[in-house]
Amino acid sequence: MINELQSSNKVILQGEVANELVFSHEIYGESFYEFNLKVKRLSDTYDLIPVTISNRIMQDIDLYPGVTFSFEGQFRSYNKLIDGKSKLMLTVFVLQLLNDQDIVCPNEIELTGYICKEPIYRVTPFKREICDLLLAVNRSYNKSDYLPCIAWGRNARYVRNFAIGDKISVVGRIQSREYSKKLDDGQVITKVAFEVSLSKITTDKENEYHNFFEDSEVITG
Repeated sequence: MINELQSSNKVILQGEVANELVFSHEIYGESFYEFNLKVKRLSDTYDLIPVTISNRIMQDIDLYPGVTFSFEGQFRSYNKLIDGKSKLMLTVFVLQLLNDQDIVCPNEIELTGYICKEPIYRVTPFKREICDLLLAVNRSYNKSDYLPCIAWGRNARYVRNFAIGDKISVVGRIQSREYSKKLDDGQVITKVAFEVSLSKITTDKENEYHNFFEDSEVITG
């Protein structure tokens, strides 16, 4: 059962440590630290992805800004109280280190889970078709991770009619995206969202998949 749950949420990342590690929390004497990983895209841009790592795994590697780091892990969510409000936080939890030379794709994620919110389909001013999904992925100890996903073009048209409770498997990459938010006092601030940009979607009902051949690097809108 544990192996099945691990295979339902698998992330492989390779990138550059972007900042000093910051202590996060401690559980049963095991300390955990957070940092951002700078992962290159196919273009000249990059994603800044939040990572959490245990001090036990850090015994085998010296992590500091500028170091290239490769690992396998899981994309996880947790709730954090900020300004009196509960906020869904996302991080990639490191499970094991990988050799840099063994990495084929520096940013790859495979998930199997259940649609837990009605898909939101829209068309941007640049005529890009987009559909937002929220996927619930089971984890051990009766926990679940709630992971935002985004589909493009034909994939967006395909998933917009999915129903809550539908089981799907997806392949894609984790991306960071800046957006502007207007506060109650009129001030506009820049925030960062993290989501899984989908390239392949397989349903549990039919033996078919949908590949997205358009340029998924564009995240305007």
